[in-house]
Amino acid sequence: MSKDLNLINTFIPGDFVVYPSHGVGKIIGTEKRKVEEIDLELLIIRFEHERMTLRVPLSKATEFGLRTLSSKVQMEEAVVTLRGKAKVKKTMWSRRAQEYETKINSGSLVSIAEVVRDLFRKDDQGEQSYSERQMYQAALERLASEFAAVDNTDKDSAVLKLEKIIYDNTEEAA
Repeated sequence: MSKDLNLINTFIPGDFVVYPSHGVGKIIGTEKRKVEEIDLELLIIRFEHERMTLRVPLSKATEFGLRTLSSKVQMEEAVVTLRGKAKVKKTMWSRRAQEYETKINSGSLVSIAEVVRDLFRKDDQGEQSYSERQMYQAALERLASEFAAVDNTDKDSAVLKLEKIIYDNTEEAA
């Protein structure tokens, strides 16, 4: 039980956390429930973007990939990744889409930044397929949500800031 107490100290109501498959959520509290004779301590997390509330067993939180927000250093690593050269593989879209989806759901800020960087298209760079645009938007939303929470700003401002970083980088590369 001492392990759970340490986790309670890590995940404090009111704090933002990242759940890999849903992105940034806010801890709104904890509750105790008995499920099949087992007492569980649950974290209650609200994901405004998805209008969803999730209850995660505290004992499984880290196993499920729940983590605190990234540090400023980790944010800077993601920005460095965004400024890097896009790495678009010549494999079939279905294979790349699967890899991108895995990166988005990994919860790793740098991996999500790779997806955003690799799928970004300027207006003069040709058409993107619908699924590429959807994947790009999903990765950008996930990245911007965490940037906004760390910078204490709104998500729209974070999106504009991130897209400016990528756009400026592609301008320099051209």
